[in-house]
Amino acid sequence: MDCLGCRIANGIEPELNIIYENEYVTCVLDIAPFNEGHTLILPKKHYLDTDELDPETAHAVMDASQKVTALLKSLYKPDGIRICADGGKFNDLTHYHMHVVPRYEGDGFIWSEPLHPDGAEARLNETRVKIVKALGEG
Repeated sequence: MDCLGCRIANGIEPELNIIYENEYVTCVLDIAPFNEGHTLILPKKHYLDTDELDPETAHAVMDASQKVTALLKSLYKPDGIRICADGGKFNDLTHYHMHVVPRYEGDGFIWSEPLHPDGAEARLNETRVKIVKALGEG
């Protein structure tokens, strides 16, 4: 397997810190955690983006995110949990993965303002109409 994400998800990489798995996904501790307990959820089949996941895998990813979130809340008592997944060229692993990150007030993990705002907030109604129309055609 050439894909690092596939090798991690299927337990081929050495020294993995697997915390949960089932037939669809593997949950491992991130090797560069933002906070203790930072977990990655990886499908065992290869996918790049969320919209490629088959329904069973998508359900398994969400189910695992709920299990991991509840576990991290119980163990570490964070102020919150951030769940995110980057797609396309922002997916540095080139294999779909979801981050589940315990968050604490003042931990420095921020959602920043765009560097080059394009005025999208002024077009919310246009954007909604465009998306709703596309959903109806899809």
